[in-house]
Amino acid sequence: MKQLARATAAATEPVDPAVDQVLIRQLRLTVEQGHEAGREVLSRAQRLVLGSAEGVDLALQDPAVSRFHCEIRVDAGRVWIRDLGSRNGTLVDGVRVVEAGLDPGARIGLGRTRLRFDLGPEHVRVALSERDRLGRMVGRSTAMRAVFAVLERAAPTDATILLEGETGTGKEAAAESIHGASARRDRPLVVIDCGAIPPNLLESELFGHERGAFTGAAAARSGAFEAAHGGTVLLDEIGELAPELQPKILRALERREVKRIGANQYVPADVRVIAATNRDLRAEVNARRFRADLYYRLAVVQVRLPPLRERRDDLPLLVASLTAQLPAPVRAELGAPGFIDELARHSWPGNVRELRNFLERCAALGPGLSPAAGARCEEPSTVDATRPLRDARDDWTRRCEREYLGDLLRRHGDNLAGAARAAAIDRAYLYRLLWKHGLR
Repeated sequence: MKQLARATAAATEPVDPAVDQVLIRQLRLTVEQGHEAGREVLSRAQRLVLGSAEGVDLALQDPAVSRFHCEIRVDAGRVWIRDLGSRNGTLVDGVRVVEAGLDPGARIGLGRTRLRFDLGPEHVRVALSERDRLGRMVGRSTAMRAVFAVLERAAPTDATILLEGETGTGKEAAAESIHGASARRDRPLVVIDCGAIPPNLLESELFGHERGAFTGAAAARSGAFEAAHGGTVLLDEIGELAPELQPKILRALERREVKRIGANQYVPADVRVIAATNRDLRAEVNARRFRADLYYRLAVVQVRLPPLRERRDDLPLLVASLTAQLPAPVRAELGAPGFIDELARHSWPGNVRELRNFLERCAALGPGLSPAAGARCEEPSTVDATRPLRDARDDWTRRCEREYLGDLLRRHGDNLAGAARAAAIDRAYLYRLLWKHGLR
């Protein structure tokens, strides 16, 4: 018999694997002041998006409201409101916020509009998968089982999927899992990192070129869309896509055809597109760095991968999966309850990728290491002068680089272009540093 968990306040975190859905209280917004005073909206999912764009949950005819102004969501039993990079900000009880908890009765200000937030009379059902893994992805927490439930329904279709999440949450693993569960599994999965390839080369990587199309084009070459014919293209870091390439991607999605650089004819592109980003594309639309029509076309199915700090219950399963190829004694040490408890006390800013790198380090050096040791600069007094100067200096530099990069990413919301500008370094160099320290 199917079971569910009932929300007692805003949400409940079920721990029984037999639970296949969770009930979350509806979110209710009432317009108290503004052009649409008296209007009311009730949520039909875990979140409500407010703005002036068509297709949002509450579209307001207020010129001071941004296209995607803010979102209200239920997360871990609480209700949160988050500004989406709006022009004029979001107010809660008169205080401007970036992100804040919401209590029933709170007043929200957007532009010239004022709203009241309450919990609705009914509940929203959120389906949970019965699985604890999907392809390369593992997890038995409520957050991951909800992700699996969406992907299980979407993977067999050809729907375009937008994967969102912080750096290291497993977006590429999710794309591989989707491809492996689709009817296209026997055809190629081609990955293009839109942030790692210069814009003047990215068009050729995506669509290919004819011989002589530009200097250095000595032979014709097919692009990702042609190479993946019948399969899947993963557009990783889609938020970094240059504005001049966005309409070309949009046409490829809409018409399912592409044209090589230097060619006169379009050719069919039978591919399924998955896009991944650590940015919030709605904020990029507000900032006019990303086309709204391309965002809508990518976000046919929109999936947010939770950070590791929101799914600590998955640590035993993740550790078992990440250490599966190690010798049995090492696996036993890294799976010990005390070691897992130590992992659970760390915030894991680099998410699953950071966890994997830490486990590899423990497998090589022993499980007595602290997860925070590699992410915190030591004071000069802790430098071991019995070691050669070069070795001690390199180790100290490596640790400080990692701490600096983690703080840099947090301050800039994983916006790599902004982070590179703030650090006064080239973006390509920033990418190399992130790969070096396992933060990307």
